[in-house]
Amino acid sequence: MRIMALILFGIVNVFLLSGCNTGEAGVTEFKLAHNQTLDHPVHLSLVEFGRLVEEKSNNKMKVEIYANGQLGSEREVLELTQSGAVDVAKASASALEGFESDYSIFSLPYLFESYEEFEKKMNDENITNEIYYKTEDIGFIGLTYYNAGIRNLYTKNREVHTVADVAGLKTRVQPSQTSVNMIEAFGGLPTPMAYGEVYTALQSGVIDAAENNETALVGNNHGEVAKYYMYTGHQIVPDMLVMNAKRFNKLSADEKKIIQEAAKESTIYHEDVWMKAITEQTEIAKTKMGVQFIEVDKTSFISAVKPLHEAYAKDEETKDIYQLIKGNSSNE
Repeated sequence: MRIMALILFGIVNVFLLSGCNTGEAGVTEFKLAHNQTLDHPVHLSLVEFGRLVEEKSNNKMKVEIYANGQLGSEREVLELTQSGAVDVAKASASALEGFESDYSIFSLPYLFESYEEFEKKMNDENITNEIYYKTEDIGFIGLTYYNAGIRNLYTKNREVHTVADVAGLKTRVQPSQTSVNMIEAFGGLPTPMAYGEVYTALQSGVIDAAENNETALVGNNHGEVAKYYMYTGHQIVPDMLVMNAKRFNKLSADEKKIIQEAAKESTIYHEDVWMKAITEQTEIAKTKMGVQFIEVDKTSFISAVKPLHEAYAKDEETKDIYQLIKGNSSNE
């Protein structure tokens, strides 16, 4: 089965490479790939990005979107973007951690005191430009970010009120070393796993818990098997929109401006779509799936991960970006 999957992936890759940037006469096309469903807020915002690109270019530029992980996992899509087989990709900052250490900063638990602080820092070009262009020499640059919610812990059959309650919980995390370190600091047993495997793993008992925003409960049906959702608020890990660096640099000044403006405006659009989805899906999880939402005292969780902050502040690869973000923060 795996061999067949690799063969199919190779065929898709060849197809993309052979068909890249071709289209109607006089129309510049861009291939955009991501792993969310067609009704997910991020997909809707990427559709808005495409619409804005077409509108601003008077239909001379067009974005073709491949959703649902059609072209592979986030890492595979990022590799395709590096090679130029894909022009634009949406990926979690956690997936980008494997390409550039600065992106690991977003997986650091309790980096931001609130969502308002996160938003302020993510709209500070002194910070974002430092991160977005760090990957130019390896094939892609950042265009913008999308709110991917505040990540919280949810479990199959255990209430969590303090960090002591996490002890021994087999917990799914994204493929991020920082996230692994976080769950270990909480006393849990981290289990890196592809997102698409989480439902079955919870159902079968391979894992006891996972951590994500509220949309996972309804959009991916995790609320059918996980009945306790704790507001630990441990991470704010954005989704990032990145573009092949060579493709971007070959654009005219006007075309670059269109892409960048459309990206930023789609982020603004995304805020409304995202907040509406969180409100609606939380209500569905409560009333139709029987999920209990629990407020927790974050003090013990914050104390548990203090050593991770100290390590980031001292590490040669992360200390600069840590100080850049934390410089004026009141969250120590």
